[in-house]
Amino acid sequence: MQPFRKHTGVVVPLDKVNVDTDQIIPKQFLKRIERTGFGEFLFHDWRFSGEGNERPKEFRKEFRKKTGDFVLDQPRYAKASILVAGKNFGCGSSREHAVWALADYGFRVVIASSFADIFANNSLKNGLLTVVLKDEQVAEIMRRAKEVDGYQLTVDLETLRVEDAQGFAATFAMDEFSRHCLLNGLDDIGLTLQQEAQIAAYETKHPVAAEMKTIATIL
Repeated sequence: MQPFRKHTGVVVPLDKVNVDTDQIIPKQFLKRIERTGFGEFLFHDWRFSGEGNERPKEFRKEFRKKTGDFVLDQPRYAKASILVAGKNFGCGSSREHAVWALADYGFRVVIASSFADIFANNSLKNGLLTVVLKDEQVAEIMRRAKEVDGYQLTVDLETLRVEDAQGFAATFAMDEFSRHCLLNGLDDIGLTLQQEAQIAAYETKHPVAAEMKTIATIL
């Protein structure tokens, strides 16, 4: 998992509350077994028209057409890597694919006044930073992202601070364990491998391991 320390990027405003995981990545795109390849389907039903759905499935992608109305498709937000959204972002089902789609698209940070617990936990395990700010702070970032062309924020996990070049600044909280994992790029596997020596030592002393060693010697 890629460590997160400090990131500066263009902000895209998604001025919607209660954005659920089915809106982030619709269920028909959950057939992949890899974590990659979901980015092109991010917010699909808001970005694409239904034109082409009557065609055979293998040809539908070719005929999908963007509506051009969704904020993510505006040229000024083409390279956005920070998403600011309304409260309760990531609600709904527990699908981890929602985080995979955001990360695969290129987002490193999502800012909102609240997140669904499972979504926030899935984000942590995949290196996507969720920043909780006050309603009025989120509203101010939203306003600036709409009004200032190329608006950027810097999010610093080491100092727990969010700021821009126009004078906005805010601090956010995060539990120390989650912060440690993100700063060092540690998912569950990474955390386990930190104890590799102790695990190996335990396995050599385990009765099953000793028995297998004895069998191998006999054979």
